[in-house]
Amino acid sequence: MTQTIVHLLRHGEVHNPSGILYGRLPHFRLSEAGKRQAITVAEYLRDHDITHVVASPLTRAQETAAPIAGSHRLELATDDHLIESANVFEGQKVSVGDGALRSPRNWPHLRNPFRPSWGEPYLLIAHRMLAAVHRARAAAEGHEAVCVSHQLPVWTIRRYLEGRRLWHDPSKRQCSLASLTSLVFEDERLVDIRYAEPAGASDPKQTGA
Repeated sequence: MTQTIVHLLRHGEVHNPSGILYGRLPHFRLSEAGKRQAITVAEYLRDHDITHVVASPLTRAQETAAPIAGSHRLELATDDHLIESANVFEGQKVSVGDGALRSPRNWPHLRNPFRPSWGEPYLLIAHRMLAAVHRARAAAEGHEAVCVSHQLPVWTIRRYLEGRRLWHDPSKRQCSLASLTSLVFEDERLVDIRYAEPAGASDPKQTGA
């Protein structure tokens, strides 16, 4: 059997002084801490057999992937299926007690947590992420691939592959900034899921990332 590992990497910390939910908005870059996290992960993966590196088209994901691609002398690929989930609150503050959630006109968007009604359905996220994973697995067959994505897409595909319901409590996500959720395949069959935090733990409530 041929073993292939696909590492799903959440990007590093983002420079976001206004504290908005930036979602798919362009030009949100890594903070200085985020740049250090990206370098830390690249060092962690330095001796791994990485032959393919691909990232979401968003700037923060591209910047997180660049040191890994550079250290393995690989061209960085882009896959739109790795992008952050769509969200109607993009560009607004959504923390408890302030911003968009206080406005009655936005309450209809919160009516269905299972879909979710405020953005891209969980099942669609899982399906597009699964397509990206299998493209990366095929590109790195017999070796390792790195796919740089975002918290909700990574957590959603993990729950999907583990056979758990996709609706969940965001505060309990195991997907820290610059963390690795590694999918181990034997041929095309998933045999293990591993998790690591090379850059340390972060607050799971740091969502929209």
